[in-house]
Amino acid sequence: MLERRRVRVSGVVQGVGFRPFVYRLAQELDLAGWVRNDAHGVEMEVQGLPGNISALLVRMVKEAPRLARVDQVDTSGRAPDLEDRGFTIRPSRGGAVTTAIGVDTAVCPDCLAELFDPTDRRWRYPFINCTQCGPRYTITHSLPYDRANTSMARFVQCEACQDEYDAPTHRRFHAEPNACPVCGPALSYYRIDGVRVATRDPVADALLAILSGQVVAIKGLGGFNLVCDARNPEAVERLRARKARGGKPFAVMVLNGASARRYARLDADEAALLDGPERPIVLLEKRPEADLDLWGVAPELDRIGLMLPNTPLHYLLFHDEAGRPDGRGWLDAEQPLALVVTSANPGGEPLVIDNEAAMRRLQGLADFVLTHDRDILVRADDSVMRVVDRAPMSIRRGRGYTPQAIRIGRKGPPVLATGGYLKNAICLTRGDEAFLSQHVGDLDNAASCVAMDEAIAHLSKVLACTPEWIACDRHPDFHATRVAHALAQERGLPLVEVQHHHAHIAAVLAEHGLTEPALGLALDGVGLGDDGTAWGGELLHVDGARCERLGHLRPLRLPGGDRAAREPWRMAASALFALGQADRIAERFGHLKGADRLAGMLERGTRCPPTSSMGRWFDAAAGLLGVCEVMQYEGEAAMRLEALAAGYGPVLPRYGSWSVDQDRVLDLGGLLAGLVDETVPARGAAVFHTTLIAALEQWVADAARATGVRTVALGGGCFLNALVTEGLTRRLGTRGLTVLRAGRAPTHDGGLALGQAWVAIAHAME
Repeated sequence: MLERRRVRVSGVVQGVGFRPFVYRLAQELDLAGWVRNDAHGVEMEVQGLPGNISALLVRMVKEAPRLARVDQVDTSGRAPDLEDRGFTIRPSRGGAVTTAIGVDTAVCPDCLAELFDPTDRRWRYPFINCTQCGPRYTITHSLPYDRANTSMARFVQCEACQDEYDAPTHRRFHAEPNACPVCGPALSYYRIDGVRVATRDPVADALLAILSGQVVAIKGLGGFNLVCDARNPEAVERLRARKARGGKPFAVMVLNGASARRYARLDADEAALLDGPERPIVLLEKRPEADLDLWGVAPELDRIGLMLPNTPLHYLLFHDEAGRPDGRGWLDAEQPLALVVTSANPGGEPLVIDNEAAMRRLQGLADFVLTHDRDILVRADDSVMRVVDRAPMSIRRGRGYTPQAIRIGRKGPPVLATGGYLKNAICLTRGDEAFLSQHVGDLDNAASCVAMDEAIAHLSKVLACTPEWIACDRHPDFHATRVAHALAQERGLPLVEVQHHHAHIAAVLAEHGLTEPALGLALDGVGLGDDGTAWGGELLHVDGARCERLGHLRPLRLPGGDRAAREPWRMAASALFALGQADRIAERFGHLKGADRLAGMLERGTRCPPTSSMGRWFDAAAGLLGVCEVMQYEGEAAMRLEALAAGYGPVLPRYGSWSVDQDRVLDLGGLLAGLVDETVPARGAAVFHTTLIAALEQWVADAARATGVRTVALGGGCFLNALVTEGLTRRLGTRGLTVLRAGRAPTHDGGLALGQAWVAIAHAME
């Protein structure tokens, strides 16, 4: 007895080879019918024996292509069509979009085999791809994901490519960026002044410039990168000076895991993350010899950010340096080439994505430009990850991860959340899915503000989703907040302002799909509190749209206001004042400008606003220990403090050096007092970390006992510190508490929009 069913599949099922996969299954199982893309994902009708249809439905999920993600399969019965004898792939159909575009992924093994096969027509072609790899999100302006809706629309396929594209059994069937040297994009090589360099091989010339100490801007998947030889100290310092980067670490690209192990220690989880199709930058434990081989790349830190090639063009640089060997064997062997690869964005502005802008905006940064004529439609920085307690932790969400949906455990009206001021990202929800945009950056310049506006417009268009609620931070001066208010007023939509630390904890709860009440420990640099002061060390009770402040860190004064957040010696001076040792400020920091006036400022309270920020306690510890007096980049003091502590090893907590009063105010003054005369900075850093963990454990455990809430969410930028995160998670776990923390969304301000959206949905459901 023949049976026919209509089947709808939702998830990441477009542009990943899902239709030809279904076609092959149908052929194998002797099924008739058809399959096509539509705005909802993939739909099909299948006809045949009931057992064979059931087998297709099971295998369709279990054996899906590696880049596919099947979220839901719905079926309904149909009357058999006795005339239907074959199975076909039909053209795509539009409509209201409820599917998602796949992410940009690194070159797959099959394409690499062709790339380095001299007999293949795509030998060394820098735009090789198939349905299992290559650009997706960054070249797409709308759905369905068809070539006409991508930046490949203007490249007409040659006969050979078209045959592949049309053949259901070929792995390039409807691979939208499909191309070859005859019909596809091509490289070009320029001096930074815009003069095109006459060359037979742009890749070889670019590599020669890099090995000669020059800086080359190279067009990647989500934007341009500035590239130099990481083994050349002069080149590294030249690039550092040009970007006015201070001591901020650079990321380094190496060919493979064997090459990575030359500079870093990595376990199986880190190796898998490094070599995954997303190809993020992964922060790894640095080997001692790394600072000798890669001098100046990651100074004063115990971690180094490594990444593997993510485009064919990157692989070609390594291929040239290796002498252009045939085949794939060389890809697994250690290779000496190591490249600094950093975002091409002058002065903290958005990443450069188009050719004309590269020549104009990268003047003074790059010497040459290696580019091509395939447009990037959406900028996306390289993603940054690290592994904490064997679980991936997102530090910057961009290429390879955007626009993967995060299921948030509750359905509601579409919400647009605009995020915060630093590390901005926006979020748009659809049903129970949250789409967190790629990293936009700090909204401290006009270009970044425009980039945020563009991210809102693109995400709304590509998801065909019109928000019905708007959410934002409570700080009135943020561009993100002003945009949210303007959109809500213009469209007549309800607006939810979410307190900064409530959003941090809500983001963690959203990621874990938790709708029950939870305790939240929010530790970060700064966020506007309900009382108008700067918060950053908060113990919260979160129940959906409601948030209660249960306790906070004892406030420290910020001498000089925001300047104190950039100069840890000022926070050390604030700590000395709080400890009754103001007379030691000039003695300890007299060599720094303004130190002679600081005690008076603190005494009078002039330009010394209070803050409960955990980040500023870290700065105070770093300043007292002489680890970092003035920061050259955000978070430097805390990162260097963590590196010293990790290198020193375990120490016992100094019990009795903290207290919690009846209002649940945690005072770490005694801990800082013990650091004032510490002569071994590394030992002091280790004591600070282990004692802080013990103090936080007691603080949270007492609140859990008092409230009866057994789930704790950890949120905020301070939880990028692996020592604190792992140590506190372990200690709270031994007390029987369930600890949740961020993984897919950044725990810092890059995840705020997710939390804002989650709170807005909770409001809408009340």
